[in-house]
Amino acid sequence: MKISALNGFKDIIPGEVELWQHVENVARDIFSRFNFSEIRMPILEKTDLFARSIGEATDIVEKEMYTFIDKQITMRPEATASLLRAYIQHGLHVQKPVQRLFTIGPMFRHERPQKGRLRQFHQMDVEVLGTPNPRVDAELMAMGAMFLEKLGVTVSLEMNSLGCPACRPGFRETLLAFIEERKDKLCDDCVRRSTTNPLRVLDCKNPKCREQVEEAPSIQEHLCDDCAEHFTSVQKGLDQLKVDYSLNKFMVRGLDYYTRTTFEFITKDLGAQAAVGAGGRYDGLVEKLGGPKVPGIGFALGMERLVLLLQQKEEQKTDNSKIDIFVAGLGEKASEFVFPLVHILRQQGLQTAMDHEGRSLKSQMKQANKLNAGYVLIIGENELEQGQAVLRNMATQEQQEITIDSDNMKMASLLMKKCRQ
Repeated sequence: MKISALNGFKDIIPGEVELWQHVENVARDIFSRFNFSEIRMPILEKTDLFARSIGEATDIVEKEMYTFIDKQITMRPEATASLLRAYIQHGLHVQKPVQRLFTIGPMFRHERPQKGRLRQFHQMDVEVLGTPNPRVDAELMAMGAMFLEKLGVTVSLEMNSLGCPACRPGFRETLLAFIEERKDKLCDDCVRRSTTNPLRVLDCKNPKCREQVEEAPSIQEHLCDDCAEHFTSVQKGLDQLKVDYSLNKFMVRGLDYYTRTTFEFITKDLGAQAAVGAGGRYDGLVEKLGGPKVPGIGFALGMERLVLLLQQKEEQKTDNSKIDIFVAGLGEKASEFVFPLVHILRQQGLQTAMDHEGRSLKSQMKQANKLNAGYVLIIGENELEQGQAVLRNMATQEQQEITIDSDNMKMASLLMKKCRQ
């Protein structure tokens, strides 16, 4: 009986992994332009870290975390809490007053697997810690938009403000009164959430619940002066950077730590799984986790969903799927000759492949085509006797003769020049 991967856990195999590498490479390029540094954290953390940061009444903590109860440790369901734990533990705020950090890796939630949503999923997470400036909010959203545009992914940016501890209580009371009048028409989860975190009722995906909250009060009408000014400044920043956005009064996000700015990147190309990235400001979270009073803002992008979107683009090609040269050795003598040559080509930076099974030229050419080789070097016994190999440009099908040199370094240097022309 064959053993398969667990439900909700997926292998990323050759032919697909190159697309993942492409997404990561573009991300690292864009993030470095904005002066972000990479950080890597462990997968296992103390359970209390997520209960204190995400919120004990959230679906993630109540239903979805993979927790080892006897050890009180949990496989991370999201990256922000782990990143802040590392930020506090290593005193990164002392090293640099404003830290710009990003991480890429797997997260774990026990959810119902579906398209674009797995139990082991991957996120790229970016955080700015140490500044409350609204221009940073706009800059971060602009960076996300730039990254998605560079990938060729079409999204819309939606934004809201969740206020702060000073203005949210007044909105909570108004919202509770609104919900109370409609409680008998809401799902069980919304009824339960109405007493623990009524803002989550606005985020319910149940169509009947969404219908009931269409006329719900907007938190934008209850913002205190400071939050209103901050929200206006964020919008001004986005306008200055020419980033298109729309306001969504129902956006509350599923995590308790958000304050003020919250936003999502939405696509129309993945059905129900519309959000490819989301985030917001969390100015009190570092202090809540035992660190200094440091403001922060960040967002996460789902890599599975980004890859799905790219797979839907038939024209999508990446440089990672191409090798520079395939060396076809025909016969044992030729294979023995090219074996060290292939190694030198790799040492000099060329992506190089060869066949070790003694296949025919026709079979090796098929193999080179599958690998999307730029060039094929053909050397058989006749070529060895004549001292001339054949170099074929696979794009143009043009062929030229290359002098076979017993000095592999000289021959490798010649091939390097030809392949880089």
